[in-house]
Amino acid sequence: MSGRILAINTGSTSTKIGYYDSGRKVFEENIFHSTEKLSRYNSVMEQGHLRLVTITEFLLSKGIRLVDIDLVMARSGLVTPMETGVYEINEVLENALRACRNGVHACNLSGLLACDIAELVNSARKEAGIREVCRAYMADPPMADEMLPEAKLGGIPEFTRRPLCHALNSRAVVRHYAESKGLKQKDVTAIVAHIGGGTSVTLHRGGRIIDTNDALGGDGPLSTERAGTVPAFPLVEMCFSGKYTKDEIKKKLVGKGGAVSYFGTNDFRKVVSRADAGDSFAKLFLEGFSLSIAKYIAALSTDVCGQVDVIILTGGIAHNAPLMEKISRRVSFIAPVAVYPGGNEMDSLAEYGYAVLSGEAEVKYYDPHRQEKRSLSGSDWL
Repeated sequence: MSGRILAINTGSTSTKIGYYDSGRKVFEENIFHSTEKLSRYNSVMEQGHLRLVTITEFLLSKGIRLVDIDLVMARSGLVTPMETGVYEINEVLENALRACRNGVHACNLSGLLACDIAELVNSARKEAGIREVCRAYMADPPMADEMLPEAKLGGIPEFTRRPLCHALNSRAVVRHYAESKGLKQKDVTAIVAHIGGGTSVTLHRGGRIIDTNDALGGDGPLSTERAGTVPAFPLVEMCFSGKYTKDEIKKKLVGKGGAVSYFGTNDFRKVVSRADAGDSFAKLFLEGFSLSIAKYIAALSTDVCGQVDVIILTGGIAHNAPLMEKISRRVSFIAPVAVYPGGNEMDSLAEYGYAVLSGEAEVKYYDPHRQEKRSLSGSDWL
Protein backbone atom coordinates (compact mmCIF):
# COMPACT_ATOMS: atom_id res chain seq x y z
CA MET A 1 0.00 0.00 0.00
CA SER A 2 1.38 3.37 -0.95
CA GLY A 3 0.37 6.83 0.19
CA ARG A 4 0.11 8.87 3.37
CA ILE A 5 -3.23 9.20 5.13
CA LEU A 6 -4.47 11.38 7.97
CA ALA A 7 -7.50 10.00 9.85
CA ILE A 8 -9.69 12.22 12.04
CA ASN A 9 -12.24 11.19 14.67
CA THR A 10 -13.74 14.02 16.73
CA GLY A 11 -15.31 13.38 20.13
CA SER A 12 -17.10 15.70 22.52
CA THR A 13 -13.94 16.63 24.44
CA SER A 14 -11.14 15.24 22.29
CA THR A 15 -9.86 14.96 18.74
CA LYS A 16 -8.30 11.64 17.75
CA ILE A 17 -5.94 11.65 14.79
CA GLY A 18 -3.93 8.91 13.14
CA TYR A 19 -1.20 9.16 10.52
CA TYR A 20 -0.38 6.28 8.18
CA ASP A 21 2.50 5.94 5.74
CA SER A 22 2.47 3.14 3.15
CA GLY A 23 0.00 1.14 5.24
CA ARG A 24 1.98 1.54 8.46
CA LYS A 25 0.52 3.44 11.40
CA VAL A 26 3.09 6.09 12.28
CA PHE A 27 1.11 7.33 15.27
CA GLU A 28 -2.36 7.59 16.77
CA GLU A 29 -3.05 10.33 19.28
CA ASN A 30 -6.13 11.32 21.27
CA ILE A 31 -5.78 15.05 21.87
CA PHE A 32 -7.90 16.28 24.79
CA HIS A 33 -9.27 19.82 24.83
CA SER A 34 -9.48 21.56 28.19
CA THR A 35 -12.84 22.38 29.72
CA GLU A 36 -11.71 25.99 29.91
CA LYS A 37 -11.21 26.22 26.16
CA LEU A 38 -14.38 24.32 25.25
CA SER A 39 -16.50 26.44 27.59
CA ARG A 40 -15.92 29.45 25.34
CA TYR A 41 -18.19 27.90 22.71
CA ASN A 42 -21.97 27.52 22.82
CA SER A 43 -21.91 24.45 20.57
CA VAL A 44 -19.42 21.80 19.52
CA MET A 45 -19.99 22.95 15.93
CA GLU A 46 -18.34 26.28 16.80
CA GLN A 47 -15.08 24.55 17.77
CA GLY A 48 -13.83 23.94 14.23
CA HIS A 49 -11.05 26.54 14.24
CA LEU A 50 -9.81 25.50 17.71
CA ARG A 51 -9.54 21.89 16.64
CA LEU A 52 -8.03 22.72 13.24
CA VAL A 53 -5.23 24.70 14.89
CA THR A 54 -4.73 21.90 17.43
CA ILE A 55 -4.37 19.29 14.66
CA THR A 56 -1.99 21.31 12.49
CA GLU A 57 0.20 22.23 15.45
CA PHE A 58 0.36 18.61 16.57
CA LEU A 59 1.31 17.45 13.06
CA LEU A 60 4.07 20.06 13.00
CA SER A 61 5.37 18.82 16.37
CA LYS A 62 5.58 15.33 14.86
CA GLY A 63 7.50 16.56 11.83
CA ILE A 64 4.60 15.93 9.44
CA ARG A 65 4.41 18.51 6.66
CA LEU A 66 1.03 19.32 5.14
CA VAL A 67 2.35 18.54 1.66
CA ASP A 68 3.04 14.99 2.85
CA ILE A 69 -0.66 14.16 3.28
CA ASP A 70 -2.19 12.42 0.24
CA LEU A 71 -5.70 11.84 1.60
CA VAL A 72 -7.78 12.74 4.66
CA MET A 73 -10.29 10.24 6.06
CA ALA A 74 -12.94 11.39 8.53
CA ARG A 75 -15.38 9.78 10.88
CA SER A 76 -18.84 10.17 9.37
CA GLY A 77 -21.38 12.60 10.76
CA LEU A 78 -25.12 12.51 11.34
CA VAL A 79 -26.38 13.02 7.81
CA THR A 80 -29.77 12.01 6.40
CA PRO A 81 -29.84 8.17 6.37
CA MET A 82 -27.59 6.87 3.59
CA GLU A 83 -26.04 3.61 2.51
CA THR A 84 -22.71 2.40 3.87
CA GLY A 85 -19.43 2.83 2.03
CA VAL A 86 -16.94 5.63 1.40
CA TYR A 87 -18.01 9.12 0.32
CA GLU A 88 -16.00 11.99 -1.06
CA ILE A 89 -16.87 15.08 0.98
CA ASN A 90 -18.01 17.52 -1.68
CA GLU A 91 -19.69 20.87 -1.08
CA VAL A 92 -23.17 19.31 -0.84
CA LEU A 93 -22.11 16.81 1.83
CA GLU A 94 -20.11 19.48 3.65
CA ASN A 95 -23.23 21.66 3.87
CA ALA A 96 -25.26 18.70 5.15
CA LEU A 97 -22.72 18.06 7.91
CA ARG A 98 -22.80 21.71 8.90
CA ALA A 99 -26.63 21.84 8.94
CA CYS A 100 -26.89 19.14 11.68
CA ARG A 101 -30.43 18.24 10.56
CA ASN A 102 -30.27 14.94 12.41
CA GLY A 103 -28.65 16.16 15.58
CA VAL A 104 -25.72 18.22 16.84
CA HIS A 105 -22.88 15.82 17.54
CA ALA A 106 -19.11 16.10 17.62
CA CYS A 107 -18.81 13.55 14.80
CA ASN A 108 -20.16 16.17 12.36
CA LEU A 109 -16.95 18.14 12.87
CA SER A 110 -14.73 15.34 11.53
CA GLY A 111 -15.73 15.75 7.90
CA LEU A 112 -15.60 19.54 8.10
CA LEU A 113 -12.09 19.43 9.57
CA ALA A 114 -11.05 16.93 6.90
CA CYS A 115 -12.14 19.40 4.21
CA ASP A 116 -10.30 22.26 5.90
CA ILE A 117 -7.10 20.24 6.17
CA ALA A 118 -7.33 19.01 2.55
CA GLU A 119 -7.68 22.65 1.49
CA LEU A 120 -4.57 23.59 3.49
CA VAL A 121 -2.67 20.65 1.98
CA ASN A 122 -3.61 21.64 -1.56
CA SER A 123 -2.60 25.25 -0.94
CA ALA A 124 0.78 24.12 0.39
CA ARG A 125 1.23 21.71 -2.52
CA LYS A 126 0.44 24.42 -5.04
CA GLU A 127 3.13 26.63 -3.54
CA ALA A 128 5.56 23.68 -3.62
CA GLY A 129 4.73 22.91 -7.25
CA ILE A 130 3.15 19.53 -6.44
CA ARG A 131 0.32 18.70 -8.84
CA GLU A 132 -1.34 15.83 -6.95
CA VAL A 133 -4.56 16.86 -5.19
CA CYS A 134 -5.48 15.83 -1.64
CA ARG A 135 -9.16 15.01 -1.09
CA ALA A 136 -11.32 14.42 1.96
CA TYR A 137 -13.54 11.38 2.49
CA MET A 138 -15.75 9.83 5.15
CA ALA A 139 -16.85 6.23 5.52
CA ASP A 140 -19.75 4.17 6.87
CA PRO A 141 -22.09 6.86 8.23
CA PRO A 142 -23.70 6.01 11.58
CA MET A 143 -27.16 6.60 10.09
CA ALA A 144 -26.49 3.58 7.85
CA ASP A 145 -29.82 3.03 6.16
CA GLU A 146 -30.00 -0.28 4.35
CA MET A 147 -32.79 -1.53 6.58
CA LEU A 148 -35.45 -3.91 5.37
CA PRO A 149 -38.66 -1.94 4.73
CA GLU A 150 -40.55 -4.11 7.22
CA ALA A 151 -37.89 -3.38 9.85
CA LYS A 152 -38.49 0.37 9.46
CA LEU A 153 -42.18 0.08 10.26
CA GLY A 154 -43.10 1.59 13.62
CA GLY A 155 -46.15 0.95 15.77
CA ILE A 156 -47.75 4.20 14.58
CA PRO A 157 -47.03 6.15 11.37
CA GLU A 158 -45.26 8.95 13.24
CA PHE A 159 -42.69 6.53 14.65
CA THR A 160 -40.78 5.15 11.67
CA ARG A 161 -37.74 3.31 13.01
CA ARG A 162 -34.51 5.20 12.33
CA PRO A 163 -31.07 3.59 12.06
CA LEU A 164 -28.20 5.02 14.07
CA CYS A 165 -25.38 2.64 14.88
CA HIS A 166 -21.62 2.14 15.11
CA ALA A 167 -21.47 1.35 11.39
CA LEU A 168 -17.75 1.95 10.89
CA ASN A 169 -16.54 -0.48 13.53
CA SER A 170 -19.31 -3.04 13.10
CA ARG A 171 -18.63 -3.35 9.36
CA ALA A 172 -14.88 -3.51 10.02
CA VAL A 173 -15.15 -6.45 12.42
CA VAL A 174 -17.40 -8.34 9.98
CA ARG A 175 -14.83 -7.68 7.26
CA HIS A 176 -11.99 -8.91 9.49
CA TYR A 177 -13.95 -11.99 10.53
CA ALA A 178 -14.70 -12.82 6.90
CA GLU A 179 -11.03 -12.45 5.96
CA SER A 180 -10.04 -14.79 8.80
CA LYS A 181 -12.31 -17.44 7.25
CA GLY A 182 -11.13 -16.84 3.69
CA LEU A 183 -14.45 -15.21 2.77
CA LYS A 184 -15.63 -11.85 1.47
CA GLN A 185 -17.64 -9.50 3.65
CA LYS A 186 -20.77 -9.94 1.52
CA ASP A 187 -20.66 -13.71 2.08
CA VAL A 188 -21.12 -13.46 5.87
CA THR A 189 -24.40 -12.98 7.71
CA ALA A 190 -23.48 -11.56 11.11
CA ILE A 191 -25.02 -9.87 14.11
CA VAL A 192 -22.68 -7.35 15.73
CA ALA A 193 -23.14 -5.83 19.18
CA HIS A 194 -20.94 -2.76 19.66
CA ILE A 195 -20.93 -2.25 23.43
CA GLY A 196 -19.69 1.03 24.86
CA GLY A 197 -21.15 4.27 26.21
CA GLY A 198 -24.02 3.45 23.89
CA THR A 199 -24.80 0.05 22.40
CA SER A 200 -25.88 -0.69 18.85
CA VAL A 201 -26.81 -4.13 17.56
CA THR A 202 -26.58 -4.53 13.78
CA LEU A 203 -27.54 -7.29 11.36
CA HIS A 204 -25.23 -7.64 8.35
CA ARG A 205 -26.18 -9.54 5.21
CA GLY A 206 -24.71 -9.26 1.72
CA GLY A 207 -22.35 -6.53 2.92
CA ARG A 208 -25.22 -4.31 4.11
CA ILE A 209 -26.70 -3.42 7.50
CA ILE A 210 -30.28 -4.60 7.05
CA ASP A 211 -31.51 -3.95 10.60
CA THR A 212 -30.33 -2.09 13.69
CA ASN A 213 -31.48 0.08 16.58
CA ASP A 214 -31.29 3.86 16.95
CA ALA A 215 -28.48 3.92 19.51
CA LEU A 216 -28.71 7.68 20.01
CA GLY A 217 -32.48 7.97 19.97
CA GLY A 218 -33.76 5.97 22.92
CA ASP A 219 -33.92 2.59 21.19
CA GLY A 220 -32.00 -0.58 21.97
CA PRO A 221 -30.34 -2.26 24.95
CA LEU A 222 -29.57 -0.36 28.14
CA SER A 223 -25.97 0.73 28.18
CA THR A 224 -23.41 2.68 30.17
CA GLU A 225 -25.00 6.08 29.49
CA ARG A 226 -28.30 5.23 27.80
CA ALA A 227 -31.58 3.90 29.08
CA GLY A 228 -32.34 2.01 25.89
CA THR A 229 -35.94 1.18 25.04
CA VAL A 230 -38.21 2.04 28.00
CA PRO A 231 -41.94 1.40 28.66
CA ALA A 232 -43.98 4.01 26.79
CA PHE A 233 -46.75 4.83 29.30
CA PRO A 234 -44.43 5.58 32.26
CA LEU A 235 -42.35 7.74 29.90
CA VAL A 236 -45.46 9.68 28.88
CA GLU A 237 -46.35 10.22 32.54
CA MET A 238 -42.84 11.49 33.24
CA CYS A 239 -42.99 13.87 30.26
CA PHE A 240 -46.25 15.42 31.48
CA SER A 241 -45.44 15.41 35.21
CA GLY A 242 -44.17 18.97 35.08
CA LYS A 243 -40.99 17.92 36.89
CA TYR A 244 -38.71 17.87 33.87
CA THR A 245 -38.00 19.93 30.78
CA LYS A 246 -37.86 18.36 27.34
CA ASP A 247 -34.05 18.45 27.39
CA GLU A 248 -33.95 16.87 30.85
CA ILE A 249 -36.10 13.98 29.66
CA LYS A 250 -33.85 13.44 26.66
CA LYS A 251 -30.81 13.51 28.94
CA LYS A 252 -32.40 10.84 31.14
CA LEU A 253 -32.68 8.62 28.07
CA VAL A 254 -29.31 9.43 26.49
CA GLY A 255 -26.43 10.65 28.63
CA LYS A 256 -27.74 10.04 32.14
CA GLY A 257 -29.48 6.71 31.60
CA GLY A 258 -28.19 3.17 32.05
CA ALA A 259 -25.34 2.71 34.50
CA VAL A 260 -25.10 6.47 35.05
CA SER A 261 -28.65 6.58 36.43
CA TYR A 262 -28.01 3.72 38.85
CA PHE A 263 -24.41 4.30 39.91
CA GLY A 264 -23.65 7.93 39.04
CA THR A 265 -20.73 7.06 36.78
CA ASN A 266 -20.10 6.36 33.11
CA ASP A 267 -16.94 4.42 33.98
CA PHE A 268 -18.17 0.88 33.53
CA ARG A 269 -15.09 -0.48 35.25
CA LYS A 270 -16.32 1.00 38.53
CA VAL A 271 -19.60 -0.91 38.21
CA VAL A 272 -17.67 -4.12 37.56
CA SER A 273 -15.39 -3.41 40.54
CA ARG A 274 -18.43 -2.99 42.80
CA ALA A 275 -19.83 -6.31 41.60
CA ASP A 276 -16.47 -8.02 42.13
CA ALA A 277 -16.38 -6.58 45.66
CA GLY A 278 -19.70 -8.25 46.47
CA ASP A 279 -22.23 -5.47 45.75
CA SER A 280 -25.40 -7.49 45.09
CA PHE A 281 -27.15 -4.77 43.08
CA ALA A 282 -24.09 -4.23 40.86
CA LYS A 283 -24.11 -7.98 40.19
CA LEU A 284 -27.81 -7.81 39.32
CA PHE A 285 -27.19 -4.85 37.00
CA LEU A 286 -24.50 -6.74 35.08
CA GLU A 287 -26.89 -9.66 34.61
CA GLY A 288 -29.59 -7.28 33.35
CA PHE A 289 -27.08 -5.48 31.17
CA SER A 290 -25.98 -8.70 29.46
CA LEU A 291 -29.56 -9.95 29.13
CA SER A 292 -30.66 -6.70 27.48
CA ILE A 293 -27.97 -7.03 24.80
CA ALA A 294 -28.66 -10.74 24.31
CA LYS A 295 -32.38 -10.04 23.75
CA TYR A 296 -31.60 -7.61 20.94
CA ILE A 297 -29.17 -10.04 19.34
CA ALA A 298 -31.80 -12.78 19.44
CA ALA A 299 -34.46 -10.42 18.08
CA LEU A 300 -32.38 -9.50 15.02
CA SER A 301 -31.81 -13.16 14.22
CA THR A 302 -35.51 -13.45 13.35
CA ASP A 303 -34.96 -11.13 10.35
CA VAL A 304 -33.06 -13.95 8.65
CA CYS A 305 -34.97 -16.86 10.24
CA GLY A 306 -31.99 -17.68 12.46
CA GLN A 307 -29.62 -18.18 9.52
CA VAL A 308 -26.69 -16.36 11.16
CA ASP A 309 -23.04 -17.29 10.54
CA VAL A 310 -21.52 -15.47 13.50
CA ILE A 311 -22.34 -13.16 16.40
CA ILE A 312 -19.60 -10.60 17.06
CA LEU A 313 -19.16 -8.68 20.32
CA THR A 314 -17.06 -5.52 20.04
CA GLY A 315 -16.57 -2.04 21.52
CA GLY A 316 -14.75 -0.86 24.62
CA ILE A 317 -16.68 -3.01 27.08
CA ALA A 318 -15.85 -6.12 25.02
CA HIS A 319 -12.48 -6.06 26.82
CA ASN A 320 -14.36 -7.45 29.85
CA ALA A 321 -14.13 -11.19 29.20
CA PRO A 322 -16.49 -12.36 32.01
CA LEU A 323 -19.23 -10.03 30.79
CA MET A 324 -18.77 -11.21 27.19
CA GLU A 325 -19.13 -14.75 28.47
CA LYS A 326 -22.46 -13.83 30.09
CA ILE A 327 -23.75 -12.57 26.73
CA SER A 328 -22.24 -15.46 24.77
CA ARG A 329 -23.88 -18.03 27.04
CA ARG A 330 -27.30 -16.59 26.20
CA VAL A 331 -26.89 -16.34 22.40
CA SER A 332 -24.49 -19.08 21.34
CA PHE A 333 -27.46 -21.32 20.47
CA ILE A 334 -28.05 -18.99 17.49
CA ALA A 335 -24.50 -18.94 16.07
CA PRO A 336 -20.84 -19.07 17.14
CA VAL A 337 -19.67 -15.99 19.05
CA ALA A 338 -16.49 -14.05 18.27
CA VAL A 339 -15.12 -11.19 20.38
CA TYR A 340 -13.25 -8.23 18.86
CA PRO A 341 -12.53 -5.83 21.75
CA GLY A 342 -12.16 -2.10 21.17
CA GLY A 343 -13.29 0.29 18.50
CA ASN A 344 -10.56 0.20 15.83
CA GLU A 345 -12.19 3.16 14.03
CA MET A 346 -8.89 4.78 13.06
CA ASP A 347 -7.49 1.67 11.40
CA SER A 348 -10.84 1.15 9.65
CA LEU A 349 -10.68 4.69 8.26
CA ALA A 350 -7.14 4.04 7.05
CA GLU A 351 -8.25 0.83 5.34
CA TYR A 352 -10.86 2.77 3.42
CA GLY A 353 -8.30 5.45 2.57
CA TYR A 354 -5.91 2.96 1.03
CA ALA A 355 -8.77 1.34 -0.86
CA VAL A 356 -9.51 4.77 -2.36
CA LEU A 357 -5.86 5.43 -3.24
CA SER A 358 -5.52 2.01 -4.87
CA GLY A 359 -8.75 2.37 -6.83
CA GLU A 360 -10.33 -0.63 -5.11
CA ALA A 361 -13.07 1.35 -3.34
CA GLU A 362 -16.26 2.47 -5.01
CA VAL A 363 -16.34 6.15 -4.08
CA LYS A 364 -19.90 7.40 -3.56
CA TYR A 365 -21.34 10.89 -3.69
CA TYR A 366 -24.02 12.27 -1.43
CA ASP A 367 -27.30 13.06 -3.20
CA PRO A 368 -29.72 14.75 -0.77
CA HIS A 369 -32.74 14.10 -2.99
CA ARG A 370 -32.00 10.42 -3.30
CA GLN A 371 -31.23 10.12 0.41
CA GLU A 372 -34.47 11.90 1.34
CA LYS A 373 -36.42 9.40 -0.76
CA ARG A 374 -34.50 6.61 0.87
CA SER A 375 -35.24 7.80 4.39
CA LEU A 376 -38.96 7.53 3.62
CA SER A 377 -38.91 4.10 2.00
CA GLY A 378 -36.23 1.48 1.70
CA SER A 379 -38.04 -0.66 -0.88
CA ASP A 380 -36.07 0.70 -3.83
CA TRP A 381 -32.82 -0.36 -2.19
CA LEU A 382 -33.45 -4.11 -2.03
